[in-house]
Amino acid sequence: MISINGATKLVGILGWPLGHTLSPYMHNAAFQSLGLNWAYVPLPTAPEQIKDAIGSLQTFNFRGANVTVPHKQAIMRYLDEIDSVAHNIGAVNTIAIRDGKTFGYNTDCYGFLQSLIEADFDPRGARCLILGAGGAARAAVFSLAQAGAAAVAVYNRTVERAAFLVDDLQSEFQRVSFSFGSLTPKDLRAADHHFDLIVNTTSVGMTPAAENNPWPNEIPLPNAVVCDLVYNPLQTQFLQQAKAAGLKTIDGVGMLIHQGAQAFEIWTGQTPPTDVTRRVVLEQLQTRERK
Repeated sequence: MISINGATKLVGILGWPLGHTLSPYMHNAAFQSLGLNWAYVPLPTAPEQIKDAIGSLQTFNFRGANVTVPHKQAIMRYLDEIDSVAHNIGAVNTIAIRDGKTFGYNTDCYGFLQSLIEADFDPRGARCLILGAGGAARAAVFSLAQAGAAAVAVYNRTVERAAFLVDDLQSEFQRVSFSFGSLTPKDLRAADHHFDLIVNTTSVGMTPAAENNPWPNEIPLPNAVVCDLVYNPLQTQFLQQAKAAGLKTIDGVGMLIHQGAQAFEIWTGQTPPTDVTRRVVLEQLQTRERK
């Protein structure tokens, strides 16, 4: 049980809504494990409140915060400094507050890449299909391109957003073959299906709408490793479809754990016990699935 007193250092998470978040369980378990007098709290923040929320964090002497949907891009204009990775990706998921100044970082990139490494997937020379074009997609595309992927295709429900993401990053990674398309059965059927990795970065399939699937059931999945960044439920419809087709799968827990670990280090200067945070996250997911 976290004990909060006048000396407790506070961090939190800004997002809307936040009913599904596991970050408070994860970070508070890490603080307890290391004996740190820190606490992590959820801070539900509607889109129109995001500017004021930054000021409130400073007023109440928070040391930082995580940032989740729908604020990862919108929040950037209100921060004092943005690190190079977050600037290049165009999205912030972690804020640190030092000496009255706000600093923006993106740890999704590190978290995603670590989850692939953990699953023994080598992105070098890989042909990758990204479903979605939001903040998580930007981090996935950036990390794959930086790690040496040969080709990255971005498919999104709104094709203009996919085109914008590709246009934004292809000048930086000219050796990568970029393409984009619409996340519709027609376009997916017409796509080149020679992929090594497919990543769902959308929220489709997340609890409470866990019956949904970003990939149309009537279209066979390519012979690729299938990764879903959704972690609640642990086994999404997308991953179940992939397993039924005999494909290797990667769930969203690894990215959650590792992006959180880097944020933890940014705030505290210490390395969190990822065995502890993983155990707590899995326990929470199992508890929620039983309800």
